[in-house]
Amino acid sequence: MDWLTVNVVTPDGLVYDHRATIVVAKTTDGEIGILPKHAPIIVPLAIDEVRVKRTDSETHVDWIAVNGGIMEVRDNVISIIADSAERERDIDVSRAERAKQRAERMIEKAKENANKDDLRRATVALHRAINRINVSKHT
Repeated sequence: MDWLTVNVVTPDGLVYDHRATIVVAKTTDGEIGILPKHAPIIVPLAIDEVRVKRTDSETHVDWIAVNGGIMEVRDNVISIIADSAERERDIDVSRAERAKQRAERMIEKAKENANKDDLRRATVALHRAINRINVSKHT
């Protein structure tokens, strides 16, 4: 078997289901590339993009904005269980831009109030919004 089955699932359901020749994702420890016949592994994912080179195209790559979660690789199946995830074609860029602006305002307010918890939440929200905006540019 020279391909992988890639599934991305969120609490809202299945986001992605295709065959691939390679998957590249960012874990909390750095970037990882998965090829067919990869050893079994479970890794936590960072808020970042996942790149999937599909088997039905020599050059096409699907981009998925993943906002945390885990990735399990076993028997040529990659299962990504994410807090939330969106394919590049499904991202509402204007909504992501508004979320970015809102997060930036929240960061400023949290800094003024010296509230570390609010600052941490706002920083995560900003990172998610920027990730979605970056992935949307790959369409």
